[in-house]
Amino acid sequence: MPNANSPRPAEGWRERIHEVIFEADTRGGRVFDLLLMMAIILSVITVSLESVESVNSSYKKELLFLEWGFTILFTIEYVLRLVCVKRPEKYAFSTFGLIDFIAIVPTYLSFIIPNSSSFLVLRSLRLLRAFRVLKLTRYFGEASALKRALILSRMRIIVFLFAVFIICIISGAALYFVEGRHNEGFVSIPQGVYWAIVTVTSTGYGDTVPITPLGKAISVFIMLMGYSLIIVPTGIISTALMQPEPISTQSCPSCSLSGHDYGAKYCKHCGSLL
Repeated sequence: MPNANSPRPAEGWRERIHEVIFEADTRGGRVFDLLLMMAIILSVITVSLESVESVNSSYKKELLFLEWGFTILFTIEYVLRLVCVKRPEKYAFSTFGLIDFIAIVPTYLSFIIPNSSSFLVLRSLRLLRAFRVLKLTRYFGEASALKRALILSRMRIIVFLFAVFIICIISGAALYFVEGRHNEGFVSIPQGVYWAIVTVTSTGYGDTVPITPLGKAISVFIMLMGYSLIIVPTGIISTALMQPEPISTQSCPSCSLSGHDYGAKYCKHCGSLL
């Protein structure tokens, strides 16, 4: 007599698919992810070659065939990912779920919007899964720590950017006042603000430059201030960084959350068995 607690055949099939597609710590999962990365790389190369006129004119049919082949393959994979999780809507709106969806949409949109298939290069975002395959999960912790640091520092960064913007407005207005009558490049305050932003960020396009001695003196001050401002965001973020704990590659079959602690048996978000 079968055990009442044993999984039904459908559930067992879903669990096996989930183990292969979502887990990188099993042989099947590693092979699947390696083949998937190869397919992603080849699909990005295909799309890139389509943009080369000489190659596209000679191999247009072959490239189109490959493009649709990869799209159908990724569509099947995306559907399987939705089928094997208990809450498909949770995965569909997750970061990787949205990336997987974006990877297949441009080809279908090409029927409506011409040249939209060029956005298929966004498939390269799926190579982020390489962190799991290549056993680089320790970097997930660093990425999570950087994310937390940015969140904790967001108000300081906003205040800093606001202060820089005010400096650029004042500097742009000053250069317009000094250079406006002698220099055709500073025709308005917004043009002066544009020059100030380009100068403070050390970009220096060179399309607008001061010609008067006073304007050059102000420019030197703004340039030196721009160099000193570069280190401020780094200091703000570094003070908020914390040492993360190592995490595993397991993904919850219910809510699709990844990044669990090593040895965890239950999902830290929904409590489901991993």
